[in-house]
Amino acid sequence: MKQESYRLGIDAGGTFTDFIVQSSSGDIKVFKSPSTPDQPSSAILNGLKLISTDLGISVAEFLQRCHLIIHGTTVALNALIEHKGAKVGLFCTQGHEDSLEIRLGHKEDGFRYDFTYPPAKMLVPRKLRVPVRERTRSDGKVLTPLNEEDIIAGIEHFKKEGIEAIAVSYVWSFLNPEHEKRTAELIREHFPGAYISLSTEIFPQIREYTRVSTTVVNAYIGPMLKRYIHSLEALFQELGYQKEIRYVQNNGGVISGRTLTQKAIYALNSGPAAGPLAGLYFADQVKSRNVLTVDMGGTSLDISLTSNGRTEIIKDSDFMRYRIGTPMLHVETLGAGGGSIASVDSKGLFSVGPESAGALPGPVCYGKGGSQPTVTDSLVLLGYLDQDSLLGGRMKVDVQGANDAIKKTIADRLGLSTEKAALGIYQIVNNNMVGSINRVSVEKGHDPRDFILVAAGGAGGAHAARLAEELEIDRVIVPKIAGAFCAFGAILADVKHTYMSSFTHTIAEINPEELNKAFSEMEQQGIQQLLEEGFEREDIYIERTMDMRYRDQLHECTVQVKYEDITNASLIDIENRFHKRHEELYTYCERDNAVEVISLESTVCGRVPKITLSEGQISQQPEQGLPHYSTRNAYFEEYDGYRETPIYKGFMLADDSTVSGPAIIEEETTTVVVPPKWNVKVMKQGGYLLEKAEVKELVRG
Repeated sequence: MKQESYRLGIDAGGTFTDFIVQSSSGDIKVFKSPSTPDQPSSAILNGLKLISTDLGISVAEFLQRCHLIIHGTTVALNALIEHKGAKVGLFCTQGHEDSLEIRLGHKEDGFRYDFTYPPAKMLVPRKLRVPVRERTRSDGKVLTPLNEEDIIAGIEHFKKEGIEAIAVSYVWSFLNPEHEKRTAELIREHFPGAYISLSTEIFPQIREYTRVSTTVVNAYIGPMLKRYIHSLEALFQELGYQKEIRYVQNNGGVISGRTLTQKAIYALNSGPAAGPLAGLYFADQVKSRNVLTVDMGGTSLDISLTSNGRTEIIKDSDFMRYRIGTPMLHVETLGAGGGSIASVDSKGLFSVGPESAGALPGPVCYGKGGSQPTVTDSLVLLGYLDQDSLLGGRMKVDVQGANDAIKKTIADRLGLSTEKAALGIYQIVNNNMVGSINRVSVEKGHDPRDFILVAAGGAGGAHAARLAEELEIDRVIVPKIAGAFCAFGAILADVKHTYMSSFTHTIAEINPEELNKAFSEMEQQGIQQLLEEGFEREDIYIERTMDMRYRDQLHECTVQVKYEDITNASLIDIENRFHKRHEELYTYCERDNAVEVISLESTVCGRVPKITLSEGQISQQPEQGLPHYSTRNAYFEEYDGYRETPIYKGFMLADDSTVSGPAIIEEETTTVVVPPKWNVKVMKQGGYLLEKAEVKELVRG
């Protein structure tokens, strides 16, 4: 009999590290281990032990049977958020030492006219920016040769300052990279071991500030990410896994560790970037390609929008106050997780988040020393979560502690009953989430009512129906694996290598042969790399985009381009696509204005075998009927109080069976709250479909 093999997805979050294990027979299992921020590998090792115990085999044997391991990590993101990255030095063209501070004279949206808003912390202090006598013209020709003495002197200065990483960004270098390449050679010769970040490798496109900022951020987070990847892969090798681990990138694809260590900027949104792919997977089950995905974990809420099967990619954006030029899936992150802290300030203002209790001490109800009330504590008090234990009995629940914290911190200060205070926490965090959902939908020209809502994360199912009511969405899916959603998305992801180049011409000036050559030169690099990674040519596909704008316009629109030989007729089609995209974003287009192409981008993808979940792979099926195992008092606004509510164990519900609200369905890693006037159907492929009763009248199965 052939042994089972496995595909493993790991997502390291702020509160829990999630694991998804899919066997070769198709079974899916979810495991969660409390995150250990100071020693991330400890949480992974603990999770591997949980998996091996469940499967009845050793960790070594499990890993030997894994044919694919994919990891989403927050190491790079945390380094930037907490300003715990490397000490960075910068080589820049003489006279351009201050572009990081000048920032094009721009403050982030929302603070542009606020003179009290402080500047972002400089990742490279002024004394660590070394001017270099060199200059390349805007046509790529060298005006001033590279002064190598400046480089040697700068390296000695960096050594004395204890620099760990060096960023190099020269003016117009993306048109002629020779000066940056020579600088890198000198660094390797005179400062071996220093982490090197070249703008011509990280972001070879126009816009000086964006390029230098992106290159510096890459240098800032690179050494820490490199150490993490090396230590993680050493751990897995020690445990018996000899294959290559792949890592989730900002663009939703995966990549090898050796590549990611050099392009650390692609790991900034590593974990959340897998969420949209998982959301689309479940929306596909009900034949929808328009999906709003919300993933509510213990620390934060991640929101994304996928229209017609494609999730928006953003570039040249401010991320954690730093300009990033490289492409990222548009995932809106909000400090609204289960651990978000509720408080009342000195003026009596009731708020929830963005501060979080995190993994330690966590919500009060976890009994790990937390004292401040959180969203999870309110869910316990409202009766939405199990009053005894969570995670299949592995985590005991302190109901009295949650009650006391909400009473003391919120209810007594506002003159409310404890249950009304708990309801207030629940409603406020829902309102916060609705505002963020509108930012990725309404503000981008999309009507939420045209989308299905996929609610994931350990806390997502408790809020899903109420969010849908506010947004006037009639259908919601809560996946059974909601508690490890991004880990599931990780094992769905294809391998992706992204390449960019500058290409500044008006559409009327473009020679199709030159454009084809520019795309081909980038794509051949990616194809060769994927072939070396073991992909067959038929499993490689390419996605192209062009950044375009009207003449004299400041910002560009990204336009999707077909992968084909470009002709004059193709250029007309591309121009029309641009007009259409501009109108979608800004409500108007200027068909009489000249259209300029600014830059090109190709993503070369290696197709990973897809997952197909079939009946019975996630849930056990009862022999007959639809039993509910107990009842519990739960608070519903429609009744202005608590009501005895049926509580169902998810594994006891047969596929295609239906339940009418009010009801609560408990999975090991998530809970689905079904309010009155909502019905839920158990999906064959591992989820719960909630629908408004007025839309489709369902009956208790």
